[in-house]
Amino acid sequence: MQWQTHTVFNQPTPLHNSNLFLSDRALYDAVLREGTAWDAELLASIGQQLGTAESLELGRLANANPPELLRYDATGARLDDVRFHPAWHLLMQGMCANRVHNLAWEEDARSGSFVARAARFVLHAQVESGTLCPITMTFAAIPLLAQSLPKSFHGWLKPLLSDRYDPHLLPGDQKRGLLIGMGMTEKQGGSDVLSNTTRAEKSGDTYRLTGHKWFFSVPQSDAHLVLAQAKGGLSCFFVPRFLPDGQRNNVRLERLKDKLGNRSNASSEAEFCDASGWLLGEEGEGVRQILKMGGLTRLDCALGSHGLMRRAFSVALYHAHQRQAFGKNLVDQPMMREVLSRMALQLEGQTAMLFRLARAWDNRADEREALWARLFTPVAKFAVCKAGIPFVAEAMEVLGGIGYCEENELPRLYREMPVNSIWEGSGNVMCLDVLRVLGKQPGAVALLVDEFGAVKGQDRHFDRAWRQLQQRLRKPDEAQGREVAQQLWLLGAGAQMLQHASPPMAQAWCRLMLDTRGVSPVDGQVQNDLLLRATGGAC
Repeated sequence: MQWQTHTVFNQPTPLHNSNLFLSDRALYDAVLREGTAWDAELLASIGQQLGTAESLELGRLANANPPELLRYDATGARLDDVRFHPAWHLLMQGMCANRVHNLAWEEDARSGSFVARAARFVLHAQVESGTLCPITMTFAAIPLLAQSLPKSFHGWLKPLLSDRYDPHLLPGDQKRGLLIGMGMTEKQGGSDVLSNTTRAEKSGDTYRLTGHKWFFSVPQSDAHLVLAQAKGGLSCFFVPRFLPDGQRNNVRLERLKDKLGNRSNASSEAEFCDASGWLLGEEGEGVRQILKMGGLTRLDCALGSHGLMRRAFSVALYHAHQRQAFGKNLVDQPMMREVLSRMALQLEGQTAMLFRLARAWDNRADEREALWARLFTPVAKFAVCKAGIPFVAEAMEVLGGIGYCEENELPRLYREMPVNSIWEGSGNVMCLDVLRVLGKQPGAVALLVDEFGAVKGQDRHFDRAWRQLQQRLRKPDEAQGREVAQQLWLLGAGAQMLQHASPPMAQAWCRLMLDTRGVSPVDGQVQNDLLLRATGGAC
């Protein structure tokens, strides 16, 4: 006998087949405002493709079927390779086709290409985050390698700048596309890379590396940038997977990390057994070489977290528009509408600030813009990545129990969030870097005076917060580094909102983020505008 006890109703369908770009008015406006209108049509096409059920399913499959370490082949010979689910390769193929790994480094790159690339990065982050890791490391490494790639590998520049993804286990000069990984941290040091023990001994034109890496990111990469102790101090080395003669380099993969999130992406532990490496720069310049890339990877951490936050909010808002409770759609319930409006308002300021930061990177030839990027990149990395964890949890609450179940995408987004706070320097490391810039970079404080002075008098909460920060900056205290970095973020985003958002929305943002005495509800018309913009409408 078959029993049918109920019919399923009042359960929203999953959010599929939306345009991730056109449905995000804050992102659309930021792209146009920061000088990248020329890419809007392609971004709309990318957003449409990434928002399909098929693309989102690839993200699910890549995480449900994590990579597998293949240490030996069938004959017993060392292989040290990684096998991925086909979904991973399709996602990587799409990112490379969209030039997320090299758009800004093209020889004829257009003005605003950094902003365009940031937008593409944010869109891809909403589908799957593990694939961002090889993309961001390759993106950060290309400008360094373009200046100092060893002579034996000059042929790599063309495939590094191609739009192809080539996963074949072959020497780099035989491939159509290349990826670069990094090997920095060791068991005893973590962020304290000066304590690294891996040794590098000169041997002719190369060095022999002996030691280990506790985190050897993206082990399937065609080469890694590795820190090791040479005679002259900690140095940076180019360590290819295959040597110029076609032989495998002596890098042994010991295991893949079993991580909380980021499951689709292979992170490994590696041993160097007289591995061959080529010195980049001079001996003792390892940290300086890595810092050339650090700002780029840190910006991507913030962009990636922002993309995850935007996706979590989109899922929550879509659900609230369809789900009924107590006689109304959730989105029409006063308290839920307030929650969603505050989330939307947070994303408005975050989007404006991140894309202003991307423009600073675009214009880094200008000394002032370079300083702007140098200061606000660690600020953004700290603040956005920290904010993402409770933000996604709030989105889960909107859905209730089904938001906590694995059939929904929110649990995966939640597990992804902490990695961006940890990777490329945890929160304290970012805040120490912020204090370092404020203390040692001439003109940093004057830059803030000009930046925040431009909107002085428009909002009393902003003015009060700026006065409080100025008092702290007169005698910075390391123990208050987090407070300084967080306040810099809030004031930076607030300044962008006061310059570019409607006055009611900008004032609502300042009241929400900068008034420590208690927050009043968001005005009804501002709520309407925010929730309309969050689905692609204009105020």
